[in-house]
Formats: sequence, structure tokens, C-alpha cells
Amino acid sequence: MLNLNYNQIGIRGTQYLSEVLRNKTTLTKLELRDNEIRAEGALYLADIINNNTTLVELDLNDNDIRDQGLKYLAGAFQKSKALTTLSLAGNKIEDQGMYHLANAFQNTTALIKLKLVSNEIGAEGAQHLGKALENNNTLAEIDLTVNKIGDEGVQYLANAFKNNNTLTQLYLEDNETSDEEQHRETDVPSSDKTLITFDLKDEEKGAERAHYLADIFANNETLNTLNLENDNIGSQGTQHLANAFQNNKTLTTLNLASNAIGDEGVQHLTKILENNNTLTTLNLAKNGIDAKGAEHLAKALEGNKTLITLNLSSNEIGTEGAQHLAKALENNNTLTELDLANNNIYNEGTQHLAKALETNNTLTALNLARNEIGAEGIEQLTSFLRNNTTLVTLNLKHNKLEVDGVKHLAVGLENNNTLHKLDLTRNQIGDQGAQDLATAFRDNKTLAYLGLDGNKIKQQGAQHLAAAFENNKTLTFLDLAGNEIGDQGAQDLAAAFRNNTTLTTLDLRRNEIGKVSKHHVMQTLRENTTLKLFLWDDVEDLD
Repeated sequence: MLNLNYNQIGIRGTQYLSEVLRNKTTLTKLELRDNEIRAEGALYLADIINNNTTLVELDLNDNDIRDQGLKYLAGAFQKSKALTTLSLAGNKIEDQGMYHLANAFQNTTALIKLKLVSNEIGAEGAQHLGKALENNNTLAEIDLTVNKIGDEGVQYLANAFKNNNTLTQLYLEDNETSDEEQHRETDVPSSDKTLITFDLKDEEKGAERAHYLADIFANNETLNTLNLENDNIGSQGTQHLANAFQNNKTLTTLNLASNAIGDEGVQHLTKILENNNTLTTLNLAKNGIDAKGAEHLAKALEGNKTLITLNLSSNEIGTEGAQHLAKALENNNTLTELDLANNNIYNEGTQHLAKALETNNTLTALNLARNEIGAEGIEQLTSFLRNNTTLVTLNLKHNKLEVDGVKHLAVGLENNNTLHKLDLTRNQIGDQGAQDLATAFRDNKTLAYLGLDGNKIKQQGAQHLAAAFENNKTLTFLDLAGNEIGDQGAQDLAAAFRNNTTLTTLDLRRNEIGKVSKHHVMQTLRENTTLKLFLWDDVEDLD
């Protein structure tokens, strides 16, 4: 691999490069992003490609190559038997350039990914590309985001799907298409057997758009991912999708985040959860779902045997909604990841969840961040954590644990042998909390990630943590940024980790550490080649 990105080598530099690489027979990846190569330089690049039989990836983004430069390159692309990934974003390529490129790809036998983001390709260029797709048997991914293909251009591409059997991903966001054309665009893929990913997260076509998608994919046999994040489909659009996918046998991932579907939309989605046997990931974050919506989901989850990941973050389920979900968790044996961050669950909701989880043997990741959980709520989790053998990730950041809460948590974690990641960012645990955690993790052999950013930990707390983790063989990431450990605390930690070959990331930024002490810490850890140290404040980060 050769990376020369952002070096402004220009035309002359490209000429020198071609002379050096002309007979280079082992180069597989060449990155030349933003180098002012222009059309003249593209002529030298063509020489490199013509004489190289091993080049697999080529990045020429932002080089002002334009149509003439692409003409020089096209002949080389056509002859290449190895090139599989080509990036030409930001090169002011227009329709004539696409004519040359399309001709090259009609007969190419290697190229799989083509990226043409942020060019000036219009309808005519899309027509050339569409024609090439009819005969091409290798291209699987094309990114035309931010071009000017318009309504007519999209239609050309849609027609190409009729005869193409390999293209799986086509990105057309921000291409000056009208609502009417979006309707026409969707008339073709319903019979297509290869399109597996349909990503329109930046479109805002609403419920009507969802209706068209439902018509397309109701009988589709290959679609496995549908991403409609921030598409404003509402409850009505959700109903259309639910009707289409309730008996679908291929969809595994559905992202409906930020769509204002509300409780009514969730009720429609239960059709999928109750009848679909393939959906494994469902993202419903930021949808205005409250307790009633959580109740609908809970009932569906009790009998669901396939859903593995559920994201309900930034909704409004509250304590009552948490209670409904807790009941579902008692009987659900498949869900492994549950995200309930920012849902106003409070202590009472946490207690309901904790009690249910005592008998749950499948959950591996639980996110309860930003729920104003305090000591009372965490106390109920103690029994669960003490006996649980499946939970790997626990996120409690931005809550109100403070000293008493972390004391309860430490008791639960003292003999826990499964937790790998614990995030307690901004919980105001102080030195006493740090000491309690240090005691709990002194002999721990599983924790790999500990987040303690913004917890008012001072020198004493840092000393306790340093002593606990000095000989630890599992911790790889320790975040202590935004505390008050001071000069001595930083030096204690540096001494502890001087010979530690397990820790790979240590963040000590924003800790009231003087410049002299920072240099001392760097000197102490200089020979630790496995550690990545973040020490200087963000504005002067020297890492």
C-alpha cells in the first residue's frame, strides 16, 4: 500500500511517480487523494495502471481530473484485471467523462466498487452508466451521491436493474430528483433479485414514500437492510411498511430512527415482530414513543424468537414503559442488546428492569445512560450483577450515581466475571467512588473498558485506581479525562502503567495537570510502546 493523500504532488509529481511505479509488481493499494493531478497527470496514472497487474484499490478523490482525464484513465481501467475499488469523488466529472468510463466498464471483469460522489454527472451521464450496467457482471456498489442526474437519470438507472444481476448497493442521495421521479424510481426493483441494501436516510418523502417502498419490497426475496432514518414517515408510513414486511423472509435490519412514528406506529410494527421470523435488529430511537408504545412492543417481544438488538433510546417510555419491557424480558430468550438511554426511567423504572433481568440469561448489552438513575435504582441492580453470567456491556453514563450509587455497583461487580465494558461517565463518584471501584476490580479478570470521564476524581482516587490496575492483565481502555487528579495523581498512574502491556488507551486530558508533570508522565511512559496516551488538553493535544 502507498498513501500519498494530501501531498499536492501535482502533474510533475505524478510523472515521477509513474516512472517509479511502472514496473512495481507488488503494489495493491494506491491513495492519491487531493493532489492536484488534473487531466495531464491522469495520463501518467494510466501508464501506472497499464503496467501494474496487482493494483486492487485506487483513490483519486479531489484531483480535478475532469472528463479529459477520465478519458485517459478509461482505457487503462478496461484492461485492468485486478482493480476492484475505484474512488473518483470530487473530480468535476460530467456526462462526457461518464461516457468514457461507462464504455470501459461494459467489459471489465474485476471492478466491484465505484465511487463518484460530488461530481457534475447529469441525466446523460446516468444513461451511459445505465447502459454499462446492463452488460457488466462485476459491479456491486455504485455511489452517485451529490450529482445532477435528476428525474430522467434515475429512470435510466432504474431500467438497468432489469438486466443487471450483480449490483447490490446504489446510492443516489441529493441528486435533484423530484417527488414524482422518486415514485418512478421505485417501479423497477420489485422484480430485481439482487438489491440487498436500500438506503434513503437523507430523503424526506414521508408516509407516501413509505407506501411506495412497501409496494416494491412486499415480495422482494433479497432485501436484508432497510434504512429510513429521519425520513418523517410517521405512523401512517409505518403501517404501510408493517403490512409489507410482516411475512417477509429476508429482512434482518430495520432502521426507523427519527421518524415520529409514536405509539400508533409502534402498534403497527408489532405485526412484524409477531409474524416475521428473520428481523434481528430494530432501531426506533427518537420517535416520541411513550409508555403505551412500550407496552405494544413488550407484548410482541414476549413471543418473538428472532430480535437480537432493540434501540429505543431518546424516547419517553418513563417508569411505566420500563415496567412493561421488564415483563417482556422475563420471558424473552433472544434479545441480547437493549438501548433505553434518555427515556426518563428514573430509579423506579431501573428497579423493574433489574428484577426482571435477574432471571434473564441472554442480554449482553444494556444502555441506561441519561435516565437520572441514583443510588436507589442502582441498588436493585446489585443482585443482578452479582449473579449474572451474560452481560458484557453496561452503560450508565450521565446519571446520578454519586458515592452511594457506585458503592452499590461495586458490591455487585466484585465477583462478576463477565462484564467487559463499564461506562460511568459524569456520575460524580469522587475519590470514594473511585476507591470502591478499585476494590471491586483489583482481582477482576474480565473488565477491558472503564469510562470515568467527569467524575470529580482527585489525587487520592487516582492512587486507588493505579494500585488496582497496576498488574491488571485485561483492562485495555481507561478514560479519566475531565477529572481533578492533578500532578501527583497523573504521576501515580504513569508509574503504575509503565510496564503494563495490556492497557492500550489512557485518557488524562483536562485533569489540572501542569506542563512539567505532563512531560514527566510522557517520560515515564516513553518505553511503553503499546499505550496510546491522551494527555494534553484538546486545544493542544500532542498525541
